[in-house]
Amino acid sequence: MRLFYLGTLAGVLTLLLSCSTTKAPDPAALEAAAAARIQAIPAADPAQSQKIKDMKEWRNPYLILRTNGVALLDAGNHEEHMLKPEELLTTLANLPGSAWPYGRVVALQDEAIPDTDPDEKKVQIRRNRGIIAGTLEEAHVLIRWIPAA
Repeated sequence: MRLFYLGTLAGVLTLLLSCSTTKAPDPAALEAAAAARIQAIPAADPAQSQKIKDMKEWRNPYLILRTNGVALLDAGNHEEHMLKPEELLTTLANLPGSAWPYGRVVALQDEAIPDTDPDEKKVQIRRNRGIIAGTLEEAHVLIRWIPAA
């Protein structure tokens, strides 16, 4: 009986130790998986997405560059979900297929910054534009540029 108790205790301790030593997912692996899910979305049909003149009718992801990241606009709720640039691909990849009726294309708009604002904000927007555009182009996501409001 004592031997059974010790064997059971050792099994429980092994199980607890194995659960506590799980590794965090590799960011590169997560990004590769997100890029693969995005590639599963059909390629964009530029003719279809360009025919939309009133952006209130836009149904694909709509992004707004901000000085502190990028916002994903949820048109249904009129909410913006702030993202860090490194979160963008995973967030887009997790959207349902119904969020991509025009194929792999997003609308991308710069935040409107008044001329009276410091140049720092303009520099940060340009920096974010480069990061976000590069990320999207690398994932073969077409960008429909929207002028700042």
